Amino acid sequence: MRRLFIKTYGCQMNVYDSARMAEVLAPLGYAVAAAAEDADLVILNTCHIREHAAEKVFSELGRLRKLKLRRGGDMVIAVAGCVAQAEGQEIMARAPHVDIVLGPQTYHRLPEMVARASRAGGRVLDTEFPAEPKFDYLPSPTAHGPAAFLSVQEGCDKFCTFCVVPYTRGGEYSRPAGAILDEAAALIGQGVRELTLLGQNVNAYHGRGADGAVWGLGRLIRELADRFDGLQAIRYTTSHPGDVDDELIAAHREVPRLMPFLHLPVQSGSDRILAAMNRRHTADDYRRLVDRLRAARPDLALSSDFILGFPGETDRDYQATLALIDDIGFAQAYSFKYSPRPGTPAAGMEGQVPEQVKEERLAGLQRLVAGQAMAFNRACVGRRFPVLLDRPGRHPGQLLGRSPYMQSVFVDAPAELLGSMQVLRVTRANANSLAAVLDGGAS
Repeated sequence: MRRLFIKTYGCQMNVYDSARMAEVLAPLGYAVAAAAEDADLVILNTCHIREHAAEKVFSELGRLRKLKLRRGGDMVIAVAGCVAQAEGQEIMARAPHVDIVLGPQTYHRLPEMVARASRAGGRVLDTEFPAEPKFDYLPSPTAHGPAAFLSVQEGCDKFCTFCVVPYTRGGEYSRPAGAILDEAAALIGQGVRELTLLGQNVNAYHGRGADGAVWGLGRLIRELADRFDGLQAIRYTTSHPGDVDDELIAAHREVPRLMPFLHLPVQSGSDRILAAMNRRHTADDYRRLVDRLRAARPDLALSSDFILGFPGETDRDYQATLALIDDIGFAQAYSFKYSPRPGTPAAGMEGQVPEQVKEERLAGLQRLVAGQAMAFNRACVGRRFPVLLDRPGRHPGQLLGRSPYMQSVFVDAPAELLGSMQVLRVTRANANSLAAVLDGGAS
C-alpha cells in the first residue's frame, strides 16, 4: 500500500477538491498519511487569494525537496490548485524536484499523471481547461463525518479587478441538478446530515434539471430539502450580491432546513471603490438586498468580506465602509489588506495605498466587526439551538458543532452523541465560539 499526503490551503472548495483527489487515487492503492514524512505522494493543493500565496508554496516546496533527497528521490511531489494554474511554468522552472503541476480542473486525470511521473520518470504539467467536466470522471464520494461539502458550481464570470478566480478556475460552470442530487444521496446514505453547497459564486448556480428546465440555487435547495429526510441542515457559500434572486430569498423564508446564515461579500462601502473593483453593485444596493433578506428571514445572520486599502481608497471611502458595517451589523467577517495579484487589472492601478495606512484601516475595521460579533454571540446566551455534533473537542468529554449561525459550539457530552443532532442551550459567549449544555435531547 502506498501513502498519500495532501496539504490544503485556502477555501472550502479546496477542502472538497482535496477529498476528491484522495478518492481518485484510492484505486491506485493510495491511503491517506498523517504527514508528508510518511507519504510516497505529496500534493500541495494551493490557493492564490491570500497575500504571498506563491512564496508560501515555494517555501513548502523547499522543505519537501530536502525530504525527497533524504529518501533518495523516492517520493512524488505534486502542486495542484490555483497557484499551480497561475504559475505552473514558474513552478516547473524553479522547482525541478516537483513531478506534477495540475490545475483545479484536471485532477480527475491524476491517476494518469501519477503513473507517468512514477513509472516513466517524466514530469507532468497539466493546467489546461478541459472540454469535459471533471465531475463526470470522479468516483462516488466518500463521507468523512456527518457534515460534508458538495460542489455545485465552479468558476466566475464577474472579473472583479482584484481577483484571480476567473483566470485560475475559469468561467462559471454549473453541474447538472441530477448529478448533484445523486452525490447528495450517496453522502446522506453514508450518514451525512449536513451539506454545505460550494461554488466560487454559488448563487450563480444555473444547472439543468431532469425536467429540462434551468434550476437556480433556490430550487436546488428546495429539492434537497424535499427529497432527503435524513438531511437536517443545508448551507451554501460563497455568494455574490448580484446573484441573490427572488427564488433564493423565498428559500430562506420557506425552507426551515436552510440555515439562517449567509456569507455575502460586499468588499467596500464606497461606491467609488466598488466601481473600481467592478463589483456591479452599490453600497445602497447591498443595504436594500439585506433588508429583503431579513424581511424574509428576520433571524438571518450575515457574514461578509472586506478589502482595505484598495488602490485609490481615501479616508472618506474607508469611513463609508465603516458606516455600512454600522448600518448592517455582522455576526462575523473576513477582512484583508489589499495585495496586488499579478495579471489582475487592480495590480496596475494608480493610487496604491501605503502599507501602514492599510494596516491602520484594517485594525480599525476589525475592532468594529469584533464588537458586533461579540454582541451577536452574547445575544445567543440562553437560546436553544439544534447543533450537529460533528467532531471531538479539544478536551476529553467535549464535542463540537456549529450553530445555525455558524458559530463553533462546544458542549460536554458523551462520545456516543458524535454525529447526532442535539438541542443545546447556550450558556456562555466567547469571541469566536459558544459554550452550551445538552438541553432536550436529539432534534
